[in-house]
Amino acid sequence: MDGRNSKMRHWLLLFAAIAVTRTSEAVERTAGQAQSGQSRSVATGSQFYYTSDVKEQDTAPSAQSVSYRSALSGCANGGSCQAGGTCSTCQPCNPCSSCCDWGGGILGLGLLDQLSCCSLGDPIKLFPESCRCVNIGGWTQFGHHNNDDLTFNRHPDHVRLHQGYLFAERVAEQQECCWDWGFRGDIIYGVDAQDTQAFGNSPGNWDFRNGFDHGIYGWALPQAYLQVAGGNWNIKAGKFYTPVGYESVMSPANFFYSRSLTMNYSEPFTHTGFLSTYTVSDNLELYGGWSLGWDTGFNQFRGGSNSIGGFKASVTDDLTITYVNTMGDLGWRGQGYTHSLLFDFTLTDKLNYIVQNDVVSTDAAGAGGPFQSNLNDTVGINQYLIYKYSDCVGIGGRLEWWKFDGTSLYVATGGVNYKPHANLIFRPEIRQQWSPAFDYDETILGTDVILTF
Repeated sequence: MDGRNSKMRHWLLLFAAIAVTRTSEAVERTAGQAQSGQSRSVATGSQFYYTSDVKEQDTAPSAQSVSYRSALSGCANGGSCQAGGTCSTCQPCNPCSSCCDWGGGILGLGLLDQLSCCSLGDPIKLFPESCRCVNIGGWTQFGHHNNDDLTFNRHPDHVRLHQGYLFAERVAEQQECCWDWGFRGDIIYGVDAQDTQAFGNSPGNWDFRNGFDHGIYGWALPQAYLQVAGGNWNIKAGKFYTPVGYESVMSPANFFYSRSLTMNYSEPFTHTGFLSTYTVSDNLELYGGWSLGWDTGFNQFRGGSNSIGGFKASVTDDLTITYVNTMGDLGWRGQGYTHSLLFDFTLTDKLNYIVQNDVVSTDAAGAGGPFQSNLNDTVGINQYLIYKYSDCVGIGGRLEWWKFDGTSLYVATGGVNYKPHANLIFRPEIRQQWSPAFDYDETILGTDVILTF
């Protein structure tokens, strides 16, 4: 027991130390920017590192990178290069150039420079957007892990196709003058499909137990909706992914290869109904909608009928708060109330800290899965620390406490993302999960590769 509690304390201290260090660096950079009149961009949520349209980094080096290279190269005053590679004190070196290149190879800064000054290139699309504004795309994800993590990664010791994903969409553009329309349809094949099917349905409806499975592999149809947008409104109706929570069924939208217990057991994956978004201002969005319970596909299970509500507010340039709840008859999860509350802090230009709280309180037993217990009441607190070293490299940690009906489980995950190209990403990770109540302690090593198109 003491050993497991010690692990949790070590992870908490690590998170705090990194946050304090990077915050102090932010203060120094902010002071420098104030003197020079510079400003910095702000990114929040999964868009901080994961976005299909990655913006080019400024070519000007940061003060930290200049002093770092200067100290190691002998440019005491942060000088730039003269002919022949010698240093001058006139201007700071650009760490992304060959100028003042004092080292190379694995033992020198050559490798670090390549990682920090990488160029992703333009993403390649097999189906470029047509003149009718229809976008077709997808990805292929293969992964391997050595143990069952009790969530999506349940089939260890083999390389598996997790998601062979394809979508077609026309995004409705929100304009003040007129209304636009759109649609989206998604299809998945792989070992993740059975986790994504409409298991909130009665068997034999939509894609649930309807001949879509082949052993551990299967097909799923997670989204099929129409969309209209105009003025301050954006409305979609049909089957769509939930707005609840931070993590997603769609693998490229997540930092980590694995999912949290909170996402897997305390949140819906999809809804069938409608969801409207009303933009009050640049800093505030309101959500309102209705669905046929949790995880349904054009089918109502046991009278499922629940509301969806919430908001997203940019409180400051560095803090965004998102709150989403579901209330009513949740179908297979019974009558009750659930919410997800998310705080997204931009600590520096490269560092994000996210803390999430999920609460579920219902009157009916859900599927207990590996715990063989009821999931009437659950609570989860997840913390994420994500550092964008460059467009190609990201480093992240996740610390989770999840409690169901009085029993606690703990999960600590550390991982790296490496993107050699805009279409390709590798995500190795190490995950430790334990529960004193179950006398359970397990280390899980995993990695995956995602190729988008």
